[in-house]
Amino acid sequence: MYSLGAPEGTPSSSQKILVSWTDGCMDVNLLSLRSEAAGAVRTALTSAEHLQLSLKAGLSQEERALTLHAGGAKKARNDGNEDLKEMLESNKESLKLEAMKRIVGLIAKGKNASELFPAVVKNVASKNIELKKLLYVYLVRYAEEQQDLALLSISTFQRALKDPNQLIRASALRVLSSIRVPIIVPIMMLAIKEAASDLSPYVRKTSAHAIQKLYSLDPEQKEQLIEVIEKLLKDKSTLVAGSVVMAFEEVCPDRIDLIHKNYRKLCNLLVDVEEWGQVVIISMLTRYARTQFISPWKEGAVFDENDVKTFYDSDSEEKRCQTDAKPYIMDPDHRLLLRNTKPLLQSRNTAVVMSVAQLYWHLAPKQEVGVVTKSLVRLLRSHREVQYVVLQNIATMSIQRKGMFEPFMKSFYVRSTDTTHIKTLKLEILTNLANEANISTILREFQTYVKSQDKAFAAATIQAIGRCATNISEVTDTCLNGLVLLLSNRDEGVVAESVVVIRRLLQTQPTQHSEIIKHMAKLFDKITVSTARASILWLMGEYCERVPRIAPDVLRKIANTFTAEEDIVKLQAVNLAAKLYLTNSKQTKLLTQYILNLGKYDQSYDIRDRTRFIRQLIVPSDKSGALNKYARRILLAPKPAPVLESAFKDRDRYQLGTLSHSLNSKAAGYQELSDWPTVAPDQSVRNVEVIEPVNEWAALVGKSKPPASDDKFYSDEEDDKKEQTSGSSDDDGSSSSTSSSTSSSSSEESGSASEEEEDSSDEFDKSSTDSGKSSGQSSDSESEQKKTTNKNTQKVQAEKRTHNHADSDSDENAERPMAKASSSSSESATSDSDSDSEQDSAAKQKRKSNVKSKPKVEKKSKMEVSLLDLDDFSPTPANTVKSSVVSPSLLSDLEGLSLSGIAPTMQVATPTFGLVKTLELLHHMTGKGLSAKYHFPRQPCLYQPSMVAVQVTLTNCSDRSLEEIHIGERSPASLKIHCFNTVERLEPEASVTVSMGVDFSDSTQAANFELCTKEDRFCVFIQPAVGELLMPCSLTEQDFCKEQGKLLGMNETSATVAMATSNTSSQAITKRVLSVANVGVVASSEGRLHRFAGQTVSSQVLVLVQLEMKDSSGGLLTISTEKSVMASMLLRDLKQALAQA
Repeated sequence: MYSLGAPEGTPSSSQKILVSWTDGCMDVNLLSLRSEAAGAVRTALTSAEHLQLSLKAGLSQEERALTLHAGGAKKARNDGNEDLKEMLESNKESLKLEAMKRIVGLIAKGKNASELFPAVVKNVASKNIELKKLLYVYLVRYAEEQQDLALLSISTFQRALKDPNQLIRASALRVLSSIRVPIIVPIMMLAIKEAASDLSPYVRKTSAHAIQKLYSLDPEQKEQLIEVIEKLLKDKSTLVAGSVVMAFEEVCPDRIDLIHKNYRKLCNLLVDVEEWGQVVIISMLTRYARTQFISPWKEGAVFDENDVKTFYDSDSEEKRCQTDAKPYIMDPDHRLLLRNTKPLLQSRNTAVVMSVAQLYWHLAPKQEVGVVTKSLVRLLRSHREVQYVVLQNIATMSIQRKGMFEPFMKSFYVRSTDTTHIKTLKLEILTNLANEANISTILREFQTYVKSQDKAFAAATIQAIGRCATNISEVTDTCLNGLVLLLSNRDEGVVAESVVVIRRLLQTQPTQHSEIIKHMAKLFDKITVSTARASILWLMGEYCERVPRIAPDVLRKIANTFTAEEDIVKLQAVNLAAKLYLTNSKQTKLLTQYILNLGKYDQSYDIRDRTRFIRQLIVPSDKSGALNKYARRILLAPKPAPVLESAFKDRDRYQLGTLSHSLNSKAAGYQELSDWPTVAPDQSVRNVEVIEPVNEWAALVGKSKPPASDDKFYSDEEDDKKEQTSGSSDDDGSSSSTSSSTSSSSSEESGSASEEEEDSSDEFDKSSTDSGKSSGQSSDSESEQKKTTNKNTQKVQAEKRTHNHADSDSDENAERPMAKASSSSSESATSDSDSDSEQDSAAKQKRKSNVKSKPKVEKKSKMEVSLLDLDDFSPTPANTVKSSVVSPSLLSDLEGLSLSGIAPTMQVATPTFGLVKTLELLHHMTGKGLSAKYHFPRQPCLYQPSMVAVQVTLTNCSDRSLEEIHIGERSPASLKIHCFNTVERLEPEASVTVSMGVDFSDSTQAANFELCTKEDRFCVFIQPAVGELLMPCSLTEQDFCKEQGKLLGMNETSATVAMATSNTSSQAITKRVLSVANVGVVASSEGRLHRFAGQTVSSQVLVLVQLEMKDSSGGLLTISTEKSVMASMLLRDLKQALAQA
């Protein structure tokens, strides 16, 4: 125990151990702290590193978030494509079929499925028909992109060309032609040749499509491809026709010789070809016809725009009008093309209708082009893109042929829903259609358009008014007054355009309108549009001698603002300064120098050059030379008036309906139409040789339609047939044309049919009597009536005209089966001599009844029920159709009763100022003894209120009796005439007065018609004075002033009248006015005012005449009416009458 103890002051061992243990613990703690610190540092570094990584990851997520949809879609697509690949690689046909359906669905939606090509192409050897169809649809789409992989399956495609299924064969050829690799051209050529001989028309159609692809790939194969095209052109299937013609147009459009033998077949198949094939064939046949047929537009031809007859009436025309024109005979193949394309005007496809319209425009005789009018107007109901193209073509056509579209003028009125370019085109067409008869209606329409919110359209309307004023001199003053009123319009654009148009109009007659020039000078400060300011400056300079006081002041104003003006205004300011310097140098010398100095330092090159030129020209100096002597002649030379022309005037050099015509510039691939040949090429090249024997059924069908031979066609017995069949395809008497007129259902036999009928024409002639008898026994009462008419053709002229009028539509006759009519007429021709005596008396009675009833009934031969017969497409009547006959008692009862706002009262009493003026209608020398004179009795027409009453005095100046005097055909055919009853007999030196009515439609255009006797026809016309187109109205002075206040601007025409001294009294003025116009006198409270009122007979438009006496020898004559043309003509006639002593 002691050992364990320790002396005092000496540390014991236990204390030493404790101390050492304590030191050890401290060392351990330090080490642990050090290790913890190092761990903390490492943790911090690690956290920082993790923090940095997390921030980067966060940024990449934001970036990925921006493209999350695309990435997800891509992933989904990849997943989907993987599923599709697995399905395509499976052993089950159902999974492969489902996969292909989904892939084709993706392609239909516009998705890219090209990465599936390897998986798809592995299955091309599948035996499943449905799967193969879908595979080929996919391969056609991507074969051109994946050519290398597609080439691996060439052998499979070649085997598929022998597949029993026609769809597989066609699809294989389509895929093969889609692989655009030159190395397989021989394989493609062999496949096309085999497919061209395939039994399936669908495969042959596909081969025609492949021809174009192969030609674009290797043009050196052209000759071999032409052989295939020649073979396919002989194909009789309508499914192939359009495709092979398209291939012909692509490969060899100049090889017209390939078309010769197939021309008639293509014409007859045309109606059954699919729509886009029709477009291609019509385009090709248009070019073909321009090289193979002579022009039907020759000046010497009988065809004329206003002539109702065709060339086959040339013999009778020469007798009537003493013309020696050689008749134009249309090639039967030319007529075949026109006849077979006409039904396509009712197509639902607008491209087909447009193609037929351009064909008629470029190939048809001028009087037949009008058949396309109604179809083109129908297309205006389609989409605006279609409207734009159609309106462009109508605008071109309306320049040359205004009469085509004038009856449908309302269809071109602008609608509020039309776009600007459609409005502009309609405005262009309305301007082209403007003439003296309809200008009043068009100007009223233009007045509404000027107020349009569409500024560009309003400006175009003002330009159109200027064109109308330039083209129709009768309304120049009216339009000018209306444009002057527009100068006070609030719209600055309207004012500016009006100034420009007025400037052009003033150039036509500047001497009469100095007041307008002064008025425009006053507006110079208010107008800010540069073109308008430049126009005013030009007017001031051009006519500075007529406004000597105003022009220098305008120059002073422009000098103040010269630096701020546009370049166009500065140029005109320099010109004005130069002209005033030459004419009025005293007042304008300093101003001119000031302006020239400003122009010398202008920023524009043009202004500086013009200034230097003008300075050297007008200011004499040593450097100016001899040119200074001619300064006045250069600057003040008279300028010709501008000619305002349509923007579509020169577009007819391009074929209608083409892209080049629409752009007014030649587009790539455009083929110009060749000129008509001067000499007709040989038409026998289109004859097809007959190889097969004639079938019995074909001969039997041929018997029912006898051919029209040359001797019968021009014989007297067939005289009515000559008129009936004018314009049809068999007009030249050739039996080949008869075969060409067969319907499209038998068109495959057209080539042989022509030769069959040609070889058996004698047989037809022999059997015509028998067939006529058989058909005559079974014919109805209508055929009996036709036989009687044919037998009495030479005896009854009126019946012949009625028969001709009923059968004058050549195209309808060509399309209508005529077996019964032909057999009946042949029977009547052969048995004419046996039955003339028995039916002579019956024919006379029928002749009298027909002749008497004819003038009262005016009907069309037959109404065609088609898509074109729409209510709003009928020609716009001048007024509402009223009762055709009004008794005198009823007329007197209705006197003073009116539904209009002005309530005019009709004056039916005869005028009391003197004898009525009588005019000569037919001289007795020209009329072979028949003399005719006419006058206007100024009585209401009892037959129809819209007609003007005319009394005709017929006198027989010969020594023999004249029989059956009546009115024949009229021109134009739409002219409404109430004919007088036929005068059965007029003895020598005898006279008879008859009454008739003519609807002039408020126009002074002559009414042309035929005055006929039993033996002769004479062309006559009635030309009305403008005053005879009016009926008097009874108005009070208050009503007169009220209505006159409504007719201002363009509806008011006035002029100063120099009156003879004998015409200054009130009685003399009334007598002179009534001698010119059939108007009523309006009582006036002022002695210096003389007023008269009337209304037009046809449209019942009010016409107000006022003469305000200024002094003893002159006055202001004002005519207020919506009919501005009538106002101008009436003003001219009244001025002449009041000036005569």
